[in-house]
Amino acid sequence: MSRDVEVVVIGAGQAGLSAAHHLARLGLDLVVLDAEERAGGAWQHRWPSLTLARTHHVHDLPGLPFPPAGDDVPAADAVPAYFADYERHFALPVHRPVRVRAVRRASDDSRGEHRSERCERGADRGAESGRRARPDERFRVETTDGQWTASAVVNATGTWTRPFVPRYPGQEVFRGRQLTPVDYRGAAEFAGQSVVVVGGGASAVQLLGEIAEVADTTWVTRRPPVWREEPFGPDEGRAAVALVEDAVREGRSPGSVVGVTGLVVTPWVREARARGVLDRLPVFDRLTPDGVAWDDGRFVRADAVLWATGFRAALGHLAPLGLRGPGGGIRMEGTHVAGEPRVHLVGYGPSASTVGANRAGRGAAVALRRLLHPDTAIPRSAA
Repeated sequence: MSRDVEVVVIGAGQAGLSAAHHLARLGLDLVVLDAEERAGGAWQHRWPSLTLARTHHVHDLPGLPFPPAGDDVPAADAVPAYFADYERHFALPVHRPVRVRAVRRASDDSRGEHRSERCERGADRGAESGRRARPDERFRVETTDGQWTASAVVNATGTWTRPFVPRYPGQEVFRGRQLTPVDYRGAAEFAGQSVVVVGGGASAVQLLGEIAEVADTTWVTRRPPVWREEPFGPDEGRAAVALVEDAVREGRSPGSVVGVTGLVVTPWVREARARGVLDRLPVFDRLTPDGVAWDDGRFVRADAVLWATGFRAALGHLAPLGLRGPGGGIRMEGTHVAGEPRVHLVGYGPSASTVGANRAGRGAAVALRRLLHPDTAIPRSAA
């Protein structure tokens, strides 16, 4: 079965819902394809102990405020309920569960498709980067529920499905458990154990604090953590976003906005510092069957290693488009891929935050409305 729309939105998290809302208000024909079983994006998979009080602020989606909820309510309950209400309130055309297998140019022959796929895997990276869409280009979106054709694609698949684990010698011989934040369900399962937490981001610090209540913990990071004692205001936020914008404009890996802001010193952080929980060690050189070791002879026994080492953008289904450049990154101009004004990545790079995702969704929708309907004015109430 093949269906035709103006815009396919892939993913129904914060960025995808924002984009869908603005696209609908601007009168574009769209569909939202979401791989999840229910509304909520990645939020539905967060660990149960992550309450609203412990999250980064969840910003309102456009047109419908986030309802008041107690600080002790699990984010995995509150945010998905809000997203489900949002979809119903605006009657957004969300289809789920639908997994997008590939996005291709409708004009590509099979030979060109195979070249693009090899390019994505790194065999010939950059060879396809000169291929750019024609003004009337259309896309074929292949899914687990048939095929769609569209004039434009807004990708909002986030990073949750692609936790990053760096390679270290000995990982294959370590007899304990290795996990990422995606696998974490609570500290109780580590009671009485020795746990090594790897990573210098907010998730690592948060999970370290929980596990340290019931287990012996060791914190290791590649670089010393940068602590932010002063409040984080709008100016600091804009400066952090600008650093990530520079990266994607140049086609480099975007990293995360949170990664360039530093770690905020909260009352819990001060207390954890006093207890020695946040006494950090440089990252180990290898894993052994029973723990982790450094070349200087230091050794820490471990029952588990938690790799809180970040995430990568889930963009594998876009491989046939050959978007990556010679360095492996995707060069961006605002929310769209450079030279590809019909392919927008929202919730990517500088928009990988709740407030940034909202802005990116609106920006992508306005740009596509102007591109696909250049002869009609955008109503002021919708813009």
